[in-house]
Amino acid sequence: MTSDADRRAIFLEEMGLAPLWVPLAAPLAAVAPVADQLAVPPAAAAQDMPATSGKPALPVMAVDLPGVARASETVGLSGNIGADAAAITAPGATAPSAAEIERMDWTQLKAAVAGCVKCGLCRSRTRTVFGVGDEKARWLFVGEGPGRNEDLQGEPFVGPAGKLLDNMLLAMGLRRGENAYIANIVKCRPIGEDGRDRPPAPDEAAACMPYLQRQIALINPTIIVALGKTAAMSLLGLEKDTALAKLRGTVHNYSGLPLVVTYHPAYLLRKLTDKGKTWTDLCLAMKAYADA
Repeated sequence: MTSDADRRAIFLEEMGLAPLWVPLAAPLAAVAPVADQLAVPPAAAAQDMPATSGKPALPVMAVDLPGVARASETVGLSGNIGADAAAITAPGATAPSAAEIERMDWTQLKAAVAGCVKCGLCRSRTRTVFGVGDEKARWLFVGEGPGRNEDLQGEPFVGPAGKLLDNMLLAMGLRRGENAYIANIVKCRPIGEDGRDRPPAPDEAAACMPYLQRQIALINPTIIVALGKTAAMSLLGLEKDTALAKLRGTVHNYSGLPLVVTYHPAYLLRKLTDKGKTWTDLCLAMKAYADA
């Protein structure tokens, strides 16, 4: 049987970061020159996350979450969980107020998200994507919004980007669902005029933010990791022209919680050479977590 230490070594190698591993208790100064040490080898640039010979890959499984609507479920918006896109006609018609959301428990919150019509994203969704993981997790990872695969499965970060995120978690000694929770700024897939995924618009992010804020309050994490610029901008309340590079390398404050910004896994699939920078960010997050 493969041990956790062996798995971490495999995933660090897949991310192009082997053989370096810095224990959680190590001071950040010990990994300061990480950019020089973590150059991605040509083999990693030629093929993202190559399989390691003789080592079984851990499967990434879709999870049916209570309260997440299936595309085949068409119910009213008054109480039952789930809402077919065909039944949604008037964004904002029955949306709960921020004050109401602040009083919700997990069951009520999942039901409210599943039937939400607060913005136009409700018209084109297949499923809402509430979030997944340990509801008492110490680590919270927040992305920008669901993509096509997430919209179909009802779970955040599935497909290639989800596999890379799982590898990042395992390299940190975490697992999806074990001391980690994964969510997004918006719960419905933003689709551009070209039919492709796009970042959520500011009004869409604002409409969905009370749900995420309630998730954070219920989870009460020790630290938040913002995956990508959209997540960082929304959580920190910054202008959209703020460069992500200016946010990296600093432990920010979100309502008294440490927050670290790094690249979105989907971006890393396009820019392999920035995986080393991401590992530097994750080391900073682990240091902040230890200090907290």
